[in-house]
Amino acid sequence: MKVLETGRLTLRGFREGDLDDVHEYAGRADNVTYMDFGPNDREQTKAFIDRSIRGAAEDPALNMQYAAVSKGSGKVIGSCSLRLYRGDEAEVGWIVNADYWRDGYGSEMGAAMLGHGFGELRLRRIFARCDSENVGSYRLMEKIGMRREGLFIEARPPHKLSDRSYGDELNYAILRDEWEAKNEAASYGALPVSFGGHIEVPELCDGTVRLVCTGKGQEDRERKLVPDYKFAICVRGEKVGNVALRIGYTESLYYAGQIGYDVDEAHRGIGYAGRACRLLPSVAKAHGMGRLLITNDHGNHASRRVCEKLGARHLRLARIPEWHALYGFGRRFSNIYEWDICDAVTSHV
Repeated sequence: MKVLETGRLTLRGFREGDLDDVHEYAGRADNVTYMDFGPNDREQTKAFIDRSIRGAAEDPALNMQYAAVSKGSGKVIGSCSLRLYRGDEAEVGWIVNADYWRDGYGSEMGAAMLGHGFGELRLRRIFARCDSENVGSYRLMEKIGMRREGLFIEARPPHKLSDRSYGDELNYAILRDEWEAKNEAASYGALPVSFGGHIEVPELCDGTVRLVCTGKGQEDRERKLVPDYKFAICVRGEKVGNVALRIGYTESLYYAGQIGYDVDEAHRGIGYAGRACRLLPSVAKAHGMGRLLITNDHGNHASRRVCEKLGARHLRLARIPEWHALYGFGRRFSNIYEWDICDAVTSHV
């Protein structure tokens, strides 16, 4: 079983010498309120460590139990696990010594389990379960990118403070492609951008298409809106559509893109959308942007052809998170294209 490293923790297999540290939380009632074990007596904790050591020695290891060791103190402050099912699926779990709650250690463990499961074991799906009243646990699941799949009524034993006969269970899960998209979105969110205010837009024209700036939108963090420029696409003095350029790199824009366009039906199929897009890099570059994302619905073949003609690279078909505005509009997937504009030749006079 491979040793894993995070910023503050070493995740390794259990050892016999971990007994005191593990029993400190496994035998503590408030630490195991929502767990399906405990509070343990010392023999029960020792039996868990013995099982974990045996499981780690199996080949392949199907139930990987990791001791979470603080790099600062060398103390085992919790544990996490991956239990494999059907070869491409696993259940993830964790527990943190209550003395270390609310310090992000659970999220650190959970993220490491996802990284190992998807990045190295190439699992397809990882899921987790918890009591519906275990707020800390399901918020952790959401923090590491898992989505709620269902609430199952009276599906588990009650937690230890409940007077009910059964407890309700929440199920969360994440797919490998969702995890990859989330990581990719985070990397885009770290790209440089410079915005000290909207620029005075130059006249943008390629001899056929002219862009006329019709608005400059302001940032609205509450609504996840970045500054933008809105243009009318004009041909021989007639407006034939619209195009917008959004300034910034955010997780929301990863799914929505920096460029959005629409062409009136009577003028489609002539190439005006692509021409309009080719006029935008000079404005984006003025704000230090070197890459632009364009996204579209999987069934929007016309928009996909625009991206291909621009030379944009198809990154992936990404599942849209439920928190995103596009999900509220009924869209479930986005084709994500990356257009490298560093060497883009732009036409304007």
